[in-house]
Amino acid sequence: MDLQTKEYLDLLVQTYETKDFIKDDPVQFPHRFQNKNDIEIAAFLASIFAYGKREVFIEKLNKLFEKMGNKPYEFVASFNSNNHILDDFDYRFSIGIDIVQIVLILKALYTSNETLESLFAYGWKNTKTVQGTLQTVVDYFYSRVTLPVTKGFYHLLPNPAKKSACKRLNMFLRWMVRDGEVDLGLWKFMPKSELLIPLDVHVAKISRSLGLLERSQNDYTAVLELMHNLKEFDSNDPVKYDFAMFGYGVNN
Repeated sequence: MDLQTKEYLDLLVQTYETKDFIKDDPVQFPHRFQNKNDIEIAAFLASIFAYGKREVFIEKLNKLFEKMGNKPYEFVASFNSNNHILDDFDYRFSIGIDIVQIVLILKALYTSNETLESLFAYGWKNTKTVQGTLQTVVDYFYSRVTLPVTKGFYHLLPNPAKKSACKRLNMFLRWMVRDGEVDLGLWKFMPKSELLIPLDVHVAKISRSLGLLERSQNDYTAVLELMHNLKEFDSNDPVKYDFAMFGYGVNN
């Protein structure tokens, strides 16, 4: 273990894992709500749209939540195909019909006395791996597509079977499972030690510069390599170093 790197990263975590982090991050959206169903749905939607330029997708998410009357659970539960308020919503690869389909699947989930937590927990119980859990969730959504969605629907919910790093879904799971100043820690069905870091180009580049990642591709195998090294620094809470990567990027 490189103690100097660990000490430096621990300092960055301490510096950046604060409530001040929330206001400029997509995690701000679930933090706006108190009701558990509102939080889950807000976090899920905020995470799947969190790609591209941060200021752009945050502006888009603000518009999405405005369309939902800033009542995500109520909006989802009462939504039907006669409601056309989302028809003109688009973001990069995704158009209105893609988000309409996601909302309809969420409605079916919540009106059947299930929740996103119970869906993810089912995946975890049956696989005991994050990749297996995410596959269960993505398969659930894929199998319930009834509208002529575009490739934008599948971009929002990438298939773990393709060995994707699944950065946004891992970020959502981090928010919901891990506790702390920023993360919500509402879900208790799995230990935070088993979470996977949300690996994007930024985190991967920093990890390589710090000697924590050798693999050149930013895929699931790279995530496992990075997690192996981060667990040497903290086996109980390795994904806390996501904040350190952010801080390193700010400082450099």
